[in-house]
Amino acid sequence: MTLAYQSDFIDLCMRLGVLRFGSFTLKSGRESPYFFNAGLFNTGAAVAAVGRAYAAAITASDVKYDMLFGPAYKGIPLVTVTAAALAESAGRNLPFAFNRKEAKDHGEGGSIVGGPLAGEVLIVDDVITAGTAIRESIDIIRGAGARPAGVLLALDRQEVAPQSRLSAVQEVRDQYGIPVISVVNLADLMHHISLQGRGDDLKRMQAYRERYGLAI
Repeated sequence: MTLAYQSDFIDLCMRLGVLRFGSFTLKSGRESPYFFNAGLFNTGAAVAAVGRAYAAAITASDVKYDMLFGPAYKGIPLVTVTAAALAESAGRNLPFAFNRKEAKDHGEGGSIVGGPLAGEVLIVDDVITAGTAIRESIDIIRGAGARPAGVLLALDRQEVAPQSRLSAVQEVRDQYGIPVISVVNLADLMHHISLQGRGDDLKRMQAYRERYGLAI
């Protein structure tokens, strides 16, 4: 069963073409029956809705955090709108920060923009593929003397990595012992399209999950 904010988010993704169904070759070489492209959240209204969805997912979780961090580059707008949405919808006016890909050697200098990293830091990104951006973020947070509180994502594909029987989300959870929260996951997508009567898309997703998905 999907919650109201999850259904709204899936509808938004489908309307904007962020979530598409068909046949797509992923970076892993797998042929996926769906594709998620967060780069298409490219208008003010769209990204504001994303911020509200992220804030709702955080509020629905029990994660404890003091501030937000967005890894460059996609995490930068996501952490910004999530912080704004939390202030407006949940009354939590929290600091946030993000990193530069290259340290700045003039002006204020450094590689971090925004509030100083301190306390429990929640990482905000779109999806986890190889997990590289998340691992780099954790190193940055720990290097500043703060602690990673968890990771917030738009989508958990719930599929195992090619070289293991764990998903990228599970690998992050197991390696760092932190929670990973997603606005929606593959099971939520499948439930939603089943309610829409998209039988062919659902069958393809079921076949894909049977081949690559986690045991649910």
